[in-house]
Amino acid sequence: MRYLPLNDTDRRAMMNVIGTDNIDALFSDVPANALNATFDLPDHQSEMQVEQALGAMAAKNRAAGAGPFFIGAGAYKHHIPATVDHIIQRSEFLTAYTPYQPEIAQGTLQYLFEFQTQVAALTGMEVANASMYDGSTGCAEAALMARRITKRNKILVSGGLHPQYGAVTRTNLELVNATVELSPIDVDASEDLIGQIDDDTACVIVQNPDVFGNIRDLTPIAEAAHEKGALLVAVVTEAVSLGALKSPGEMGADIVVGEGQSIGNGLNFGGPYVGLFATRQKYIRQMPGRLCGETVDAERKRGFVLTLSTREQHIRRDKATSNICTNSGLCTLAFTVHMTLLGEAGLRRLAMLNHEAACKTANALAAIDGVEVVNKSYFNEFTLRLPVKASEIVERLASDGILAGVPGDRLWPFDRSADNLLLVAATECVSDEDIDRFATSLRGALS
Repeated sequence: MRYLPLNDTDRRAMMNVIGTDNIDALFSDVPANALNATFDLPDHQSEMQVEQALGAMAAKNRAAGAGPFFIGAGAYKHHIPATVDHIIQRSEFLTAYTPYQPEIAQGTLQYLFEFQTQVAALTGMEVANASMYDGSTGCAEAALMARRITKRNKILVSGGLHPQYGAVTRTNLELVNATVELSPIDVDASEDLIGQIDDDTACVIVQNPDVFGNIRDLTPIAEAAHEKGALLVAVVTEAVSLGALKSPGEMGADIVVGEGQSIGNGLNFGGPYVGLFATRQKYIRQMPGRLCGETVDAERKRGFVLTLSTREQHIRRDKATSNICTNSGLCTLAFTVHMTLLGEAGLRRLAMLNHEAACKTANALAAIDGVEVVNKSYFNEFTLRLPVKASEIVERLASDGILAGVPGDRLWPFDRSADNLLLVAATECVSDEDIDRFATSLRGALS
């Protein structure tokens, strides 16, 4: 089919409908310096030259498995059984497309249904969707959902929320004229969120464990929010923690969002990942994304369908509650396969191994003069306060082949109080030898 571009008459008609006479007005939210930016890029090159240039750039990276690795802050290195990769690369899964036609997509629909069941059980909620793009966009969608339910415009964000989740939420909510109140960074989980909840609050967004690794009791916050008619949105960036901690649902959360990368999905240089989203049954029709349901066919045999998809972009767009119109299918399948292999007992054991590794690491590092572990409690991630700028230490330890964690100024570049903070994660992949090397190298860097 030929591409038929719009003519000037078509363009004028479209602009009349949306109320503008200038196409440039459509880009008014983009800063002028970004619209007129120039880029210092080389002239075009041959395919082989491009491969060589990109290969040289890639060679500067240090792979997560190349040595001691203590980086977390929302993306975690876990062991993924070979079975997971084997199953997701089967042709019927790897090439499957969006399941619009249930009669030819029963396998895809079934694993999405199983995924929803697993996420609902993990989070302690009544219903979960068939995934989001990632945890941060899921967080923004939760805020939008809370706004629809409560008819309020104030979003209260904890200072323990991952700053990138907060930034994505603020960007999305600004477009609907909502007020997103981002609290100052809360290293030791001592903020008074309850005192900030008022009659205009749509929801309170709290991460557990928070970005600094602190374990929080969400129950008092949930109760205070409900007294004011607001909702509690719980964020979980480390899905393995759900094998050890009380679920957000048990603590009174109304919406739970999270990042499922930890289960079945490698670090992959930052993506693709899989967002988790679960809520209460009474809010199901305000939930973004898709929902797969179980039914029976004409012969009364068990089957699966895509249901409640009218919220999406491709059907009844004017009634859509979200522009999330797909799911992270392959990542979802990897999550489901890994979770099925683990089972409840396996997940609990994996969570225990993570906590034990973190305790060993924290104890070894806290024994170094000038190093302070700021957390009173943690799962597999904690925060160090160093006597010098953390980013400088990270660079020095990287030269020793140790990826020591995420420095505070990487996440909070404009807050000098974060300069000496180092976020450290220890999973089941960390060995005693890795911990010893980290401690020895850090002691030498500080001496």
